[in-house]
Amino acid sequence: MTGRDGSSWEPTRYRTHTLGEVGDNGAQMIGHEVTVAGYAEAVRGRGAICFLMLRDGTGHLQAFLKKDNMDEATFDAIQAASRESTIQVTGTVAQKRPPKVPEGEPEPPAEYEINVTSGKILALAETPLPVGVIDDVHVGLDTRLDNRHLDLRRAHVNAMFQLRSKVLQYGRDHLISEGFMEMNSPKIIASASEGGTNLFPMKYFETDAYLSQSPQLYKQLAVLGGLERVFEIGPAFRAEKHDTYRHLNEFISFDIEGAWMNDEDVMGVQERMIHHIWTEVAANDQQLIDMVNEYKDSQGEAPVTVEVPSLPFPRISYCDAIEIVKEGGGEIEWGDDIESHHCDLIAAKHPGFHFLPRWPMSMKPFYIFHDEDEKGSTGGQLSRGFDLNYGRDEMTSGGQREHRVDVLEQNLRNMDLDPADFTFYTDGFRYGAPPHAGWGLGVARLLMVLTGAGNVREVVLFPRDRSRVTP
Repeated sequence: MTGRDGSSWEPTRYRTHTLGEVGDNGAQMIGHEVTVAGYAEAVRGRGAICFLMLRDGTGHLQAFLKKDNMDEATFDAIQAASRESTIQVTGTVAQKRPPKVPEGEPEPPAEYEINVTSGKILALAETPLPVGVIDDVHVGLDTRLDNRHLDLRRAHVNAMFQLRSKVLQYGRDHLISEGFMEMNSPKIIASASEGGTNLFPMKYFETDAYLSQSPQLYKQLAVLGGLERVFEIGPAFRAEKHDTYRHLNEFISFDIEGAWMNDEDVMGVQERMIHHIWTEVAANDQQLIDMVNEYKDSQGEAPVTVEVPSLPFPRISYCDAIEIVKEGGGEIEWGDDIESHHCDLIAAKHPGFHFLPRWPMSMKPFYIFHDEDEKGSTGGQLSRGFDLNYGRDEMTSGGQREHRVDVLEQNLRNMDLDPADFTFYTDGFRYGAPPHAGWGLGVARLLMVLTGAGNVREVVLFPRDRSRVTP
């Protein structure tokens, strides 16, 4: 058997071939007996004949049932089956009778079906369905998420999650190609990995513990231990009370850390990884983009196109970004945060991916590196921290880390914090540490760009936000 992406699948107890395989290779399979299984997308016909349209994760195929050719009770049961019931059939592959076309018009491509000799209902679907699968039934996002297992059967939704898998694969492949090795960090921690209070507390036996906000400290410790370049693709948890189209309380991110690297070095890794992901999707996965666009077209929405971004991405320093906002009529001063409405003004000039490096040190955490000689336009100390934005939306936070323990402790004092409260972090730097840098990039936010999704929940199978902990 073959999957939708051309991968090789072994036959299973319930099928010898996928529906997509039979549909794509029907000319070579005519007369061959096959066993297939799928969801009943449509059941048509009365009396002695029945047309069953089956769908699995690889495609669609029509099965033709004739009462004289199979067990009568089975025929009657399948003919009466509800849509979305799962059904297995066995029969021979045949070419469908081509439709009549007006004289002078080209013949349509050949299509194939299965002439059924036996079958079995594996599970009947209850009615009515809470979410339409092939019907254009408008339900809210909450209803869709409550029934995600059905929502996922819709072609464009299924395509988005196949694209998500591809993004993870292509991103992982690229990082490995640049010498990064995959690691896993703990998600149950004794104290904040990045400082701050946005933590989910939990009880770990008799000990107070928390869910990890980030793998950052553990990435750094791995680099300090000589692993040189590491990455992780895993979950992080933030107890922030945001309720927006781009925030979740549990999310998956690409995280990297590299020894002997500064902020510019790791920005290069990131832009090359994104360029690689977009290049591979454009070359290999246009059929998935087409499924997304087919739905968008039915809703009157603009299609998405996979335009491979040019390298390097623009670098718009914090100081330059402040000037762009002012020139666009925005109210902002050096030292202010660049908020979403400010980003709209920047995005008017830079609508795609762009970096925002060299933020004021006063706005960055104590562990971000700074060069004492780098000052902003008003004399304020600049850091080696950066963001990556796509249009108005932040995708990444990263930077070069401070590797000198004495500077780390002084940074804490400068922020009116007691170094004794941060020994969980600083102790790892007491025995020699290489300069290093890294970043975290939200997977779902990448998918929002790639698929044109308007809400991050669209591209997360089972999202977790302030109000959702099931399914």
